[in-house]
Amino acid sequence: MMMPAEIETASEPARLPEYPRHPLEVPEVTLRQMFYPHGFPVEVRTNSAAILSNFESSWEMFEKRFDTEPIHVYVHVIESASLECPPTPEHHIMQPLVMWMADAANFGVVDLSNRTSRLVVSAAALRYPLYLQYFFLEPAATSHLSTRYTTPVHAGCVALDGRGMLFCGESGAGKSTLSWACARAGWGYVSDDATFLLHGKDERVVTGNCHKVRLRLPAAELFPEIAGLEPTPRAEGKPSIEFPTANLPHIRQAEAAQVDFIVFLNRNWGGSPELTPYPREKARSFMHQVLFGTPELLAVQYAAVERLLTAEVYELRYNSLEPAIERLRLLAREGR
Repeated sequence: MMMPAEIETASEPARLPEYPRHPLEVPEVTLRQMFYPHGFPVEVRTNSAAILSNFESSWEMFEKRFDTEPIHVYVHVIESASLECPPTPEHHIMQPLVMWMADAANFGVVDLSNRTSRLVVSAAALRYPLYLQYFFLEPAATSHLSTRYTTPVHAGCVALDGRGMLFCGESGAGKSTLSWACARAGWGYVSDDATFLLHGKDERVVTGNCHKVRLRLPAAELFPEIAGLEPTPRAEGKPSIEFPTANLPHIRQAEAAQVDFIVFLNRNWGGSPELTPYPREKARSFMHQVLFGTPELLAVQYAAVERLLTAEVYELRYNSLEPAIERLRLLAREGR
């Protein structure tokens, strides 16, 4: 006959034995912190305080603005004998996964179906914060933001009197330069060349990173405030000068704007600034080229592009900034 104590013990759930971790398992994540890139909640879990510091340098200026389901990012740092910067990653999409791999010690997997990103990076990569942020940490969050919650547009954005303008064009078209020139002239500054159309709204509301601006080196000849600033190292692309907007009291930061006009830039014009209608089909093709995701997510993004294209679409032909800004000011205030 079993005694009461024995009966209690026998009724307890079976305890699983503790097994040693497999040598190939990555370290457990023991640290956790919330960040809000562009106002969206992102939970980061990692085994390295340096990873949290890197996320802070990218996203600390943003506060929570949206109550969306959080994105989950897991970053496992593993030891490495190498001191060299890892190579540029190669990217592949195998729906619903987005994968990139630099080498056997530096790789990532984004699962678009469940808002989760998992990264493995080496201790060597921690020595190169710019590389780490550009190729690994920031995409781990923005891959979800720019598919599930927003539609990305390769455009700068400014606003005047509550009317927003997108400046579109390929790299080198002058989007950042004209956006910053408008901001210096009193317009609200939303972003320099990366703008995001919010999902779940009937309006054409966009957001961006109003907290910093990145300009090509020749822009120092146009803007005295950046003369003498050192070029910002970049993991990829042409050298540039990047600086925060918070310390410039004459700049009006705008976290969001309602888009009324889409303007494609042509700065090789020989005469006075001109605004001419721009084909919506060409605008649509331009916007589609940066989109990716599962078929379900792409359907939402394509619908968002159609909503955005209900704004008026123009080409701005110009060759100098001040006359161009005055022409755009007339468009914003009088609609012509």
